[in-house]
Amino acid sequence: MSTVVNDPIGDFLTRIRNAQKANRASCRAPWSRIKEDLMKLLKKEGWIANYEVTGEKPMQEIEVTFATDKPALTLKRVSTPGRRSYMGFADLKPVMRGFGVAVLTTSHGLMTDKEAKKKKVGGEVLCTIY
Repeated sequence: MSTVVNDPIGDFLTRIRNAQKANRASCRAPWSRIKEDLMKLLKKEGWIANYEVTGEKPMQEIEVTFATDKPALTLKRVSTPGRRSYMGFADLKPVMRGFGVAVLTTSHGLMTDKEAKKKKVGGEVLCTIY
């Protein structure tokens, strides 16, 4: 029996944090399209080694494999269901002086803060990673 989660993205980030603190090589979570898009973005940026969607359609899961050469990720949820955080492209500041990344959901899909500044689009800041 599964439990109802009010913040699926926050739950996903917490699962990743907990798995890395327990020195696990990977972690699993229920699949959703936004979680898969987030993992595509993190893989493209080099923050994770790989991800894979497993299982049949109604009960799919996403498995994230961590990069062994990188330290544990510091994931912080910025926008929550109770307090959404929106920023225009001009208001986006570098995360950790450019060493980190902020993930935004925009009208052009999920993208990093650097991509959003380049394309001159703002959106909801989901999380920061460094």
